[in-house]
Amino acid sequence: MEKIPVTRRGFDALDAELKQLKSEARPAIIHDIAEARAHGDLSENAEYHAAREKQGFIEGRIKELEGIISLAEVIDPSHFSGGVKFGATVTVVDEDTDEEKTWQIVGEVEANIEAGLLNVRSPIARALIGKEEGDSVEVTTPGGQKSYEILSVRYV
Repeated sequence: MEKIPVTRRGFDALDAELKQLKSEARPAIIHDIAEARAHGDLSENAEYHAAREKQGFIEGRIKELEGIISLAEVIDPSHFSGGVKFGATVTVVDEDTDEEKTWQIVGEVEANIEAGLLNVRSPIARALIGKEEGDSVEVTTPGGQKSYEILSVRYV
């Protein structure tokens, strides 16, 4: 199986979610199922069916997280320097609108564009990888062609 690159922060968040699901959510849903079962006829018991559905979701997420964590390769970007690599925090300016954006290039499982966490496999990240401060990059995005200038590259 192929390793899944993640930052330390991303790995810790996945691990914390897994622990929370196992120690809190799973016992709570088991309790809810037992309580709903006590109400009698299961064939028409909406509480019971909702709790079982939620249990299925929780168990599926636990399996998914265990799989991701088992394949995770934690990469510490604080040891890197120079051009854009995995883990870099990159500030760019859109050459058409002069709008500045800052993204950290992270693994697919921790990506969240609204939080500034850019998937390493995204078109923008692929265009930025290997470039240096001051370089311009052309990116084909779903919204059309974009041109960015790299203002800074930091590793924290």
